[in-house]
Amino acid sequence: MIRGFFGWERVPFTREIETRHLHRSKRFEECVARMQYMVMTRSIGCVTGEIGCGKSTAVRYLKDQLDPNKYRFIYLSDANLKPRDFYRELLHHFGLPPKFLRSEAKRQFQHLVWDLYENQQKVAVIVVDEAHLLSGDMLQEIRFLTNFRMDSISPLALLLIGQPELQATLQLRIFKPITQRMNVRFHLEGLSLEECRDYISHHLEVAGRTGPVFTTEAMDAIYAHARGICREINNVCTAALLDAVLRKDKMIDTVHVTRILAEFKEQ
Repeated sequence: MIRGFFGWERVPFTREIETRHLHRSKRFEECVARMQYMVMTRSIGCVTGEIGCGKSTAVRYLKDQLDPNKYRFIYLSDANLKPRDFYRELLHHFGLPPKFLRSEAKRQFQHLVWDLYENQQKVAVIVVDEAHLLSGDMLQEIRFLTNFRMDSISPLALLLIGQPELQATLQLRIFKPITQRMNVRFHLEGLSLEECRDYISHHLEVAGRTGPVFTTEAMDAIYAHARGICREINNVCTAALLDAVLRKDKMIDTVHVTRILAEFKEQ
């Protein structure tokens, strides 16, 4: 509907956008650089940010930048993981039937990771998303997971991704042994007003825009509502585009945005 009405090649503001077409703000680039550093140094670290700010998008971008001949990427996003389930999930990702006992599954995983590192010259990159929801037992297990050869060397990189509560949890004294092992802690903030305008314009250009669509005032109104959160920007822009299609308007101004935001409040 949107693509046909505006004559574009793609529909903008969707999650299906290829990573090569992503809008990379300065803060986004910093986030990816920190994660790449964790991977290169085979270390543990965490990235936090508000819901919808682009954390998972940054992880997806990181994955596409990794050489599959050098890295084995594993993504977990199960907040209810218990230590035993954690190792079972990891082993399943490697295609290896896990042992029943937690201690055996843990040793099984450690042997697998060492074999990957020493014999196949590959580094396991493990990303645990929604890490702010992990239990205390699971966070403690992550501490032991990274203790290879008395902390002298690590054959893997471990990235914890979560909402700001994760940073607050890790500040607790009980988790100090974990934070001491973390080389990088990074908080991904929302876009600035100028970045929000660039973000909207970029997505429209990728879609195939040949002329203006959103007025500057409309983009500023979107920013005021979304506070620079990419997912919120996507939602409002998509709704505004649909509204414009239904009304057969080629230009979106503050009237469209105000109408959409009023509908959001009613939902």
